Amino acid sequence: MLDIHRTYRAKIRNHSQVADSLDRHGWSASKLWNVANYHSRNVWEETGEIPDHGDLKNELKSHPKYKGLHSQSSQRVLEELAESFNSWYGKRKSDCRANPPGYRKKNYYDNDGNRVHEEHPRSTVTWKQNGIKHDTKNNRIRLSKGANHKEHPKAWEYILVEYETRPDISVENVQQVRAVYDKAKKRWELHLVCKDEIETPNAPGTETAGVDLGISNFAAVAYSTEEADLYPGNRLKQDGYYFPKEIAKCDDSGGDEATRLHHKWSERRTHFFHSLAKHIVQRCVKNGVGQINVGDLDGVREDENGESKNWGKHGNLDLHGWAFDRFTKILTYKAKVEGIKVVEVSERDTSKTCCVCGREDDSQRVERGLYVCESCDAAFNADVNGAENIRLELNQRNSESSASLGEDRSTGWLAQPGVYLHDLSHGFSPREQVVDCKP
Repeated sequence: MLDIHRTYRAKIRNHSQVADSLDRHGWSASKLWNVANYHSRNVWEETGEIPDHGDLKNELKSHPKYKGLHSQSSQRVLEELAESFNSWYGKRKSDCRANPPGYRKKNYYDNDGNRVHEEHPRSTVTWKQNGIKHDTKNNRIRLSKGANHKEHPKAWEYILVEYETRPDISVENVQQVRAVYDKAKKRWELHLVCKDEIETPNAPGTETAGVDLGISNFAAVAYSTEEADLYPGNRLKQDGYYFPKEIAKCDDSGGDEATRLHHKWSERRTHFFHSLAKHIVQRCVKNGVGQINVGDLDGVREDENGESKNWGKHGNLDLHGWAFDRFTKILTYKAKVEGIKVVEVSERDTSKTCCVCGREDDSQRVERGLYVCESCDAAFNADVNGAENIRLELNQRNSESSASLGEDRSTGWLAQPGVYLHDLSHGFSPREQVVDCKP
């Protein structure tokens, strides 16, 4: 059996009864985030190091704001903050405009533009298993309150939420519950993370596919069936240029608007990753692929001396915004459900080695998107060449491999890969179709 996790969105039926309690916990999550943020900034200024979530827990577990949530919920807030600081730390090496995680607040102003007061926004609150009790028969779930909010007798030391999902969904084995505030609808909703067991599927076939991740084309995929696909990163680039400009237009009075834009940007990026992973897995199933080799991008941001590589002004911004590791995890999960194994293989020299004859030369990549081999006179798409070398496991290949270099095989498909563009409504479609590319 194979364990998988699914997330279901649920409407809160007794919203008027639980909204105040959820509001208080959402505010408590924001307050704890700000306290931990302040502490992390001080540690950074004094030591030049960023505390991890374990350090934050040890330092803040006795703080009054820590008790505003269930202990595991407070731990999750600290984990999210530590993740944000680590992301910023990596990005700041090549992007001087990168800022550390901000404080969670929204400002109110009078008609003259003077700030009247600040208020903490309603942050997402996460409950893990120890803070959850699920009534499957009545579609109710009890969420433990933080110690600071246990104002009533023991019978009321929890938030009793009645929820409603789609009729075709059966909510069982709840592992995690997230209360998320929808600003547009001005109400809370639940995200229920459930563990499910399915029979371990058989692999669709024995072929191997190679995936090369990059900046211009987010992914190039080569299949053993002499077929290749390209997935341009235009959607991510457009959002990467559009949203920062819109966020920069928001002054202090537009805190809510800036938060909304950040959230929308994050949602669109997540949607792109999930759509791409789903499409690649579907194509692998069709082509009888049982294993996907993905280029291991460890060190892509550093050179051989450990220094940050310079990919150019826009390249650096793109590189650190692409979240390759996150995409690989999503691809691994979706492939696993179809019985496909995902393996990370070395990318060393895959972009400068001819996948046909094996000649290695930096100058063979004559221009963006074009690879010309002076030895065998082959000309093909450079990213597909990298994907094919990853598929063939260039750095582990031996002379007995059935896919060894120099083999007499068709190479026309290397020069004419299929190109798929992303549409927000319909996912990935062939380039010949009309695609809405507006941000």
